[in-house]
Amino acid sequence: GGGGGAAMAEGEGLVSVDYEVSGKVQGVFFRKYTQGEAKRLGLVGWVQNTSHGTVQGQIQGPTARVRELQEWLRKIGSPQSRISRAEFSNEKTIEALEHKEFQILK
Repeated sequence: GGGGGAAMAEGEGLVSVDYEVSGKVQGVFFRKYTQGEAKRLGLVGWVQNTSHGTVQGQIQGPTARVRELQEWLRKIGSPQSRISRAEFSNEKTIEALEHKEFQILK
């Protein structure tokens, strides 16, 4: 490894990304499991059901950890869920976390 400049290495900065998960994701404790997984990874943000049957929210934290939750949202979810699609948008690097915790919004 060489000397580091001011640029942060991939996986060290903080990122914020919005997500929306489609499939059988409501009424299967999807939000509760998402919150649990986010807390385990040390991420903040929120999750909520939408009126059109999807689950959406925002994730913030270290890039590598956010990537782990994205993969979880794409492939795993809660035990009873059936994920057909997970879309991510508005990804940006942030200076500081904008949420105190990861919460379930009604």
